[in-house]
This record gives sequence, structure tokens and C-alpha cells, in this order.
Amino acid sequence: MAPSVAERLLRRLQREAAGPGGGVCSREAAAALGIDHQTLVGAVKSLQALGEVIEAEPREATRWELSPEGAEVLRDGSPEVRLFRSVPAEGLQQSDAMKLPGGSIGFSKAMANKWLRLEKGAPGGPRVFRAVPEVQDTVQEALRRLHQGETETVPERERNDLKRRKLLMEVTLKSYWIRKGSAFSTAVARQETELTPEMLATGSWRQLPFKPYNFAALGLPPAAGHLHPLLKVRSELRQIFLEMGFTEMPTQNFVESSFWNFDALFQPQQHPARDQHDTFFLQDPAEAPELPPGYTAKVKKVHSQGGYGSQGYKYEWKLEEARRNLLRTHTTAASARMLYRLAQQEKFSPVKYFSIDRVFRNESLDATHLAEFHQVEGVVADRGLTLGHLMGILRQFFTKLGISQLRFKPAYNPYTEPSMEVFSYHEGLKKWVEVGNSGIFRPELLLPMGLPENISVLAWGLSLERPTMIKYGINNIRELVGHRVNLQMVYDSPLCRLAA
Repeated sequence: MAPSVAERLLRRLQREAAGPGGGVCSREAAAALGIDHQTLVGAVKSLQALGEVIEAEPREATRWELSPEGAEVLRDGSPEVRLFRSVPAEGLQQSDAMKLPGGSIGFSKAMANKWLRLEKGAPGGPRVFRAVPEVQDTVQEALRRLHQGETETVPERERNDLKRRKLLMEVTLKSYWIRKGSAFSTAVARQETELTPEMLATGSWRQLPFKPYNFAALGLPPAAGHLHPLLKVRSELRQIFLEMGFTEMPTQNFVESSFWNFDALFQPQQHPARDQHDTFFLQDPAEAPELPPGYTAKVKKVHSQGGYGSQGYKYEWKLEEARRNLLRTHTTAASARMLYRLAQQEKFSPVKYFSIDRVFRNESLDATHLAEFHQVEGVVADRGLTLGHLMGILRQFFTKLGISQLRFKPAYNPYTEPSMEVFSYHEGLKKWVEVGNSGIFRPELLLPMGLPENISVLAWGLSLERPTMIKYGINNIRELVGHRVNLQMVYDSPLCRLAA
């Protein structure tokens, strides 16, 4: 019976000296034995499984190889030289020159080398003429030397230029340096992996070689559920808020009244955001059953007549419009409820609230927008807070998210003044992407609730999806949520670590 590849390798290795200085390269051994290198690698792996028969050290080396286009240039010459030699003394129509094999790239290179000249006003259209009597094909010569292994004779700049032209490829060659092991032998003895009842009965186990147990080997992972990347990032965000001393707000109301979603936030009833094309309104139940009577009257007055130093919007505020039910467009409605509850306390105490929950907007779907997404919101209420405090908190918050490249841009919000948009640079999209909105709540929002006049409330919000896309390198939000989600991505996505 013919010896196996492993046995042939061991006989080849027997001729080598033992120790660090001895050994053989797997590629050289494969060539000497006349077998494919990958077949030899398989034999190396099987011998390693037998114990200390051999030692195999992985090695890597790079070399230059001609691409199929490079092999064609080596055989027929470069496109620029072939085009030059195709131009007769009387010239050639430019349109005909472009029809030649490699004519476009050849014309470009030959013109850059000033081998050809173009007469645009020639009879019959632009015409190409030779500008020099003869040329040398340096590209073909460089490829010839590289093909023969004379790499050092071709300057690095020329090699890189050939690589850019896709005539040359830098290939990484992986191999093994194989040496004799402490238990080296040319005889391949199969090691047993199981102790059978027959071995125990006959006593043959005493003479058989057994493969050592690997107690450090990991077993198969048990089948289990997998958290979606959004849930992983949500958990990390919640932990960040808790570390910063925030308290989570109740946000169980997906259905909200227009009063808490818009009116309580000093957003006028004729605002474009309250149109059907921006908001999902409910048909059943169409209206909220009741609103806080005293507070509702104050909100109506500040909208229609003004107050608290504001002239209001000067329009006829309608209760039926405020009672219309909708799918909430932001979790700021929950913040308004919490601030109203805070104002009813006998003595004010500073608070820091946060929420992470789902909101709904009638958006046009694209790579960064969905009609249903998650909003992350933070609210800080205390005396003497300024825009500087808001920017400091935002930098601390986003730095904990691992987002350090931030820009602030002045913006307008009906319920905050001043207001700022927060942008972060997205490496995947290669552009600045809005990741949040922020501002200081207006007095027209806070004072009707009953909060003291010297209280300022900082607020900011961002979507949960945008930071998730940035952290996981996802360029299209529809690949994160919806029918286009690749479930394998959910299984394979690593734990989220929001760190700079």
C-alpha cells in the first residue's frame, strides 16, 4: 500500500537535523513531494493531533504576482505602447484609436507620457499623431523582472503604480516551518479517543496509545436566545443614565393626547408637526376622556393671550383639538407629565429624569429614518442651570456612549429656548449625522405647571437607532429594524461596550 502524505512528510523530515536550526518549509516540502500545499497542511494538522510528533510554526510572507491583466501586458505589451505602435505616420482618427483593445487607458497613458499629440481641428474629426519616433515599454519590462523574481530591481514607486493599474497583486503566502517533535517517529500510530468495554474486558487498553484529554477545550455553546443590537445598546444607555444619577420615568403610554404631546409643551395647534402627514392620529378612541382642568386653563391662556412675560401665539385655542388622541411623537410628553407632577409637590427638589421608549412619526423611509423608532431623553431640573451646564452634561453623556466627535448647532424648537442640535461624525456614511436635539424648556411650558420662576429645566433627546448604527457600523437603518434584518447579524453581533 502506498504511504500516506503524513508518512511521506515524516520520512522527508527524518533527513533534517533536530532542534531549532533543523526543519523544512511546508511549501518546499510540498514541491519536493509533488503534492498540493493545502494537502500537506492537512497532513501537518493530523500529525499535530497525535501529540509531540512534529512542531509546526506558522509563517507568513508576501510576494508580487501578475494579475490576469498583467499577464496579458507581459505577453502583448502595455496598452499605451500597443496604441502608439498602431498609429501610422499619417495619424489615426481618435474614435478609431479608442476602439482598439485597451484603447481608452492606452490613449490616456500615452498622452500623459507625451508620446502622442491630438489635433482636434483635423479634417474628419480629432486625429492622433505620434509625437516621438520610438518608445520603450517600461511597464512590460518591469512586469517581466517581477515575474522572474527580481523584485528588488523594480523601485517601490513603480510597483505601487502597477498595483494601482491592477496589473500586479501583493499576495500573502502562509506556510509552516516543520521540525521534529520530542516524540518524533516515522511510524504513524493512530491514537485512541475512546475507552471501550472490549478494551477493558481484554486488557488491550494497556498497550494502546490514547489521545490526551484536553480539559481546556470548550464545549458546544447551548442553544439560547440572542439580544438584538438595539436591546444591547438600550441596556448600556440605561446603565449610563443610572451611573449619572438619573431616575427612569414611566413611559407606558404609546397613545397620548395632543394636550400632553403638544399643547403642554407650548407647541401651537396650527404647528405643521400636528398635521396628518407628520403624526398618526387615532380614530378609536379619538379623544382623551379628561384633562387637568386648572392646568388646561393656564395652557389655553398662555397660548391664546400670553402670560409669564410672553405674548403667546394669539390664536383661538380649541379644547377639542387638545383632546385628540395620537401615537406619541416623542417621549417629551412623559417628561411634561413628570414635571407637572413635580410642580404639585409642596417643596421643590432638584431632579434628573430619563426615559428610553418607542415613538411614532409619519416619516418618509430612507437610510436614516423610520416611522417607528426609539427615543432616548434626559431631563434635569434645578435652580440656576444655564446653556453651559447643558453642553457639559451632553459632552459627558455622549463621551460615555463612546461618541467623542460632537458638534452643536443652534436650532429652533417650540418648547425650548435656546435650542441646539447635536451632530456626530458617522464613519460608515462619511458625514456628520444628527444624533440628538437639546435645549432649555421655555417659561411658557414650566410656569403654567406651577414650578417656581427660578427653576430651569435642561432637556435633550436622541434616537436609540442612530448610536446603534454608529457603534455597529450599520449604514442603513432598515438593516437594523424591519423585514430586511439579517437574523445572523443578531446572533453574531458582539456585546455593546459604549466606551471612547
